[in-house]
Amino acid sequence: MSSQHEPILVTGATGKQGGATARRLLADGIPVRALVRDSDAPAARALAAAGAELAIGDFDAPDTLRAAASGARGVFAVPPATYRVEGWDGDLEAKRGIALIDAARTAGIGHFVFTGVASLGEDTWGAHGKRRIEEALIASGLRHTVLRPVRFMENYLLQGSPVDGIADGVHRHLFPADRPLQMIAVDDVAVFAALAFADPDRFDGQILELAGDAVTPVAAAAAIAGATGQPLRYEEVSEAEAEAIGPEIVNVWRLTRRTVGWHADIPALRELHPGLLTLDSWLASGGADRIAALLDDRKASAAS
Repeated sequence: MSSQHEPILVTGATGKQGGATARRLLADGIPVRALVRDSDAPAARALAAAGAELAIGDFDAPDTLRAAASGARGVFAVPPATYRVEGWDGDLEAKRGIALIDAARTAGIGHFVFTGVASLGEDTWGAHGKRRIEEALIASGLRHTVLRPVRFMENYLLQGSPVDGIADGVHRHLFPADRPLQMIAVDDVAVFAALAFADPDRFDGQILELAGDAVTPVAAAAAIAGATGQPLRYEEVSEAEAEAIGPEIVNVWRLTRRTVGWHADIPALRELHPGLLTLDSWLASGGADRIAALLDDRKASAAS
């Protein structure tokens, strides 16, 4: 029987989802053991300052995963993925995820929460390795919950990507301009992870497609422009442009036009988590300030 005093091992703790989950659990008074590769990294030091125990480990060194999982009562899993324009290394991602599942099983972990990627009705960008991890988790016998988040609202802050982010007053992406697009705030992924750890019997075996809002890319651009006071328009990438970027990219472009798209049940999710953020509430709670600051920095850099 696990104890509430035993920590939750959070992997990817210096990244978006892992970092948000570590902070959420700490705010709830839950002990956190954060898996990091470098304890001196600024993000790792910030976690330690917030009260997290740091465990040095590497997904490519299974012995370190077993050591990190020992004595923990739960695991939040974000196995690192290797992405190149030509595609994801799904086999490597799956190997890493399965190594963590094996470590958790050896350690007798009470609940395992894996965060993957939302489904489009068919396998798509980045899904291959994540689905193999899901299959291994289901077969493992571990009590578990699978989270499948859609596109993050924080992606508006991306820089240097051929799609997504904001550059020169334009948000370019693969998605149809006039079709509602589901999205979610990273902090809300953390809330659902915390809910699963708080009530593992209720969430055992559940696969939750996660989204907090669904607005067209055009409407989203207008909302961001209104919240930041800076002009922004949406530009839909053509199929030829998507194909020129890479095969995984054009595959998503095509899937979003021949399937129903992401299909999280937002009203049902809001019953579980009444504070689930919409795009407008995410912007009002700091998202707009972060976007505006990023755009101001770019203007300053361009002028210097």
